[in-house]
Amino acid sequence: MKLSPREADGYFAKPDPDKTGLLIYGSDAIRVALKRQQVLAALLGSTAEEEMRLSRIPAADLRKDPALLLDAIKAVGFFPGPRAAFVEDANDSAAPAILTALDDWATGDAQIIVTAGQLKASSKLRKAFEKHHDAFAAGIYDNPPTRAEIERILGEAQIRDVPGDSMSALVDLAADLGPGDFAQTIEKIALYKRNDGSPLSLEDIAACAPRSTEAALDDVLNVVAEGRAPEIGPLIKRLQAQGTNAVSLCIGATRHFRTLYTCAADPGGPAQGIGKLRPPVYGPRRDRILRQSQSWGPHKLETALTVLTDTDLQLRSAGQTAPALALMERALIRLAMLSRSR
Repeated sequence: MKLSPREADGYFAKPDPDKTGLLIYGSDAIRVALKRQQVLAALLGSTAEEEMRLSRIPAADLRKDPALLLDAIKAVGFFPGPRAAFVEDANDSAAPAILTALDDWATGDAQIIVTAGQLKASSKLRKAFEKHHDAFAAGIYDNPPTRAEIERILGEAQIRDVPGDSMSALVDLAADLGPGDFAQTIEKIALYKRNDGSPLSLEDIAACAPRSTEAALDDVLNVVAEGRAPEIGPLIKRLQAQGTNAVSLCIGATRHFRTLYTCAADPGGPAQGIGKLRPPVYGPRRDRILRQSQSWGPHKLETALTVLTDTDLQLRSAGQTAPALALMERALIRLAMLSRSR
């Protein structure tokens, strides 16, 4: 039977121990592996490895010895409890052995769990699980985790007191990071908050989230908007070391100052303007943008956007000879000085 994404999420959390098997396939090996770990933990418990209730079989071994899987599902374990035979990295070359095991499976045998890469609709392996009356096939797509999935991951990590703004920040973080990086970030947060009974704050998340080039860019833009000109040079060098070019920096600066202008120019004032931003901003970042827009005001922000537009044109000009990052640094220092003028 074929599981839709919504049905698959429910089944991964609570698999049926009496079913024949499950095929999990998808182009992202990390996403597939995380779902396989979730299913096996829910199906067998945390002691399956030690109690020899889980057999691991590389799919390549089935081509050499097709009987391996059938022997594994029929083997009688020493310990009570559900059993599973896990076939890793399968494709249609391993299909004959897997299909034989599906056909010969009987009540009491170990459940067959198979992972694979991207499979076409015409795949023999995928068709076998989708058409089987007592087995399932679930495709894993490159979508960010849903809010429900994030709540499950937090629960497994024993992180339970999560205010709304922190949850929104985690949803945004999950959309930016890959599944493996997000899982590692949650592990870091769990360690960071160990023996700490306070709610998960935005500061806690920021302390554990990976520092990206985008975060470094935010640092330099905040320094500029707050008029801290002496700090610009070292931050520019850090961005240069990370491979950021002048045009990308100019685009980021223009986006930031346009956001400030949107807030400052709102008829109801910056406090109302910031509430109209899409996507919305939360927590300390929201407070910082509000302070900056109030400090600058719409007229100075218009001047700042003009400076950035002129700089962008210079950077893209065919006749430009000055070093691009030096030109951009000069423009940012000019903006920092402008922020302190009256």
